[in-house]
Amino acid sequence: MLSLPKELTTDLLTKLSALSTPVIAGVAVIHFLAFLWLRAWAGRDLRRMAADFDSFTRELKHRSLLERGINLSDQIEAFLADIRDVLDDPSKKAERQALWHRMRILDEERRYLQSHSFETVYNVCRSMIEAYPLAGVLGTILAIGAALQSGQGNAQQTVSDIVRFFGDAIWSTFAGLIAAMVLMFINSIVETQFRRLGENRQNVRETVARAKRELALSAGDPV
Repeated sequence: MLSLPKELTTDLLTKLSALSTPVIAGVAVIHFLAFLWLRAWAGRDLRRMAADFDSFTRELKHRSLLERGINLSDQIEAFLADIRDVLDDPSKKAERQALWHRMRILDEERRYLQSHSFETVYNVCRSMIEAYPLAGVLGTILAIGAALQSGQGNAQQTVSDIVRFFGDAIWSTFAGLIAAMVLMFINSIVETQFRRLGENRQNVRETVARAKRELALSAGDPV
């Protein structure tokens, strides 16, 4: 079996050990930027859905009056509640006809269904937080391995090398734990918004499906 020379192995382990801390820190920064990007993505999708349903319910006589600056998720829920009120009251024929007309336009775009990419990226970002402590431990193992490989068969020299590499081992573990804690805190902040976005999409799908079914029957069109 082919094996690397001891000096080459020691040099490789030493370089990997020295790089472990900056690599963990760099990846954590990219991870943080990914969360910022996801938050901007979620905000854009919420604004798009709110604008769609604001236009969708504009012709309703009894429409919710929303305060300026209200949360976008709450706006979407209010618009959906207005639609359900019309669907629950068959006597509102003019409003049901207006909804059916707007439904045809909304259903052509189907922007409310575009969620798979966002959910996939967020699941990856959330799951990868758990990898940072493991990366820190790996950096520690590399540092200890470099120290053991550099020993010349002398126990005292080996202990001296372990102490010399101890700094890289500690900083690698420290970087991994700090990165995980910071990113877990960030995830706890954005998770509520992302969960509400998922709930909004589910409610929109259910309401639109009901509206298509009931309004199509009222209009005499095939569903």
